[in-house]
Amino acid sequence: MKLGILVNTDRHAKDLIGLSKAALSRGHEVIVFFMDAGVKLLSNAKVKSLCKNSGISMSFCDYTTQKNGISKEGICDKIVCGSQYDNATMNHVADRVIVL
Repeated sequence: MKLGILVNTDRHAKDLIGLSKAALSRGHEVIVFFMDAGVKLLSNAKVKSLCKNSGISMSFCDYTTQKNGISKEGICDKIVCGSQYDNATMNHVADRVIVL
């Protein structure tokens, strides 16, 4: 199963980490897309470290990082700087999507 997680707030870092690790432990693929205030979590070291797990792919909306003044420096190369196209792709390929 492919689990999509749309992160559009900065309030649920622990939930994002817990859900991602639980899904991975059950052999599921996880796709995470950050947008709006959710891009603020890209400064959280524990959230960024999720990209090191095989079975998880992460991307964020370039426009909202600029809008929120978030620096892209220090973001893991495995986290794709993208657009709403990445969000649409996640929604298309995921079997289930959770919004945080």
